[in-house]
Parts: sequence; structure tokens; C-alpha cells
Amino acid sequence: MAAWQLQKAKNQFSAVVQAALAGRPQRITRRGVPAVVVIADEEYERLRQLEEANKPTFAEVLLSIPQDGGEFERLTVEPRDVDF
Repeated sequence: MAAWQLQKAKNQFSAVVQAALAGRPQRITRRGVPAVVVIADEEYERLRQLEEANKPTFAEVLLSIPQDGGEFERLTVEPRDVDF
């Protein structure tokens, strides 16, 4: 994956976009630290749909709760004073 410094990517944004459209993701760094990746819209949609397809249903989340019959530790919280 190609890496661009932010300033260079701004100056050559068309080249960044062209490379991303050609199927080559482009990493943009800011102050030497990876900041963002530019990818084609089709690739983004493919990844988004894949993530959505792998997301657990609400029922799956509920069924994944441990069924060990244990109890939760109760916190002791003092009530706060309220002025009326």
C-alpha cells in the first residue's frame, strides 16, 4: 500500500484518487503517523456489506450472555442530597 504525507496527498489528490480507483488503497500519514486510507467506493461498500453480514443478531447477543447462574457484585452507593 502506498503511503503519502498529508501535504503531498493534498497537492496530488487526483493521483491519490486515481490509484485508489485502480484498486490500490492509499494510506495518508499526518506527522508521520498513519491517519486515513483512501479506497474506491465499490471497495468501501463491499467491506461495509461484509461487516453488516457478520454482525450478530440481537438474539445471538442475548444467547451469548453467560448462563452460569452467578451473581453480579452489587455496588454500595450512597444517595446524594437533593435540595428542594
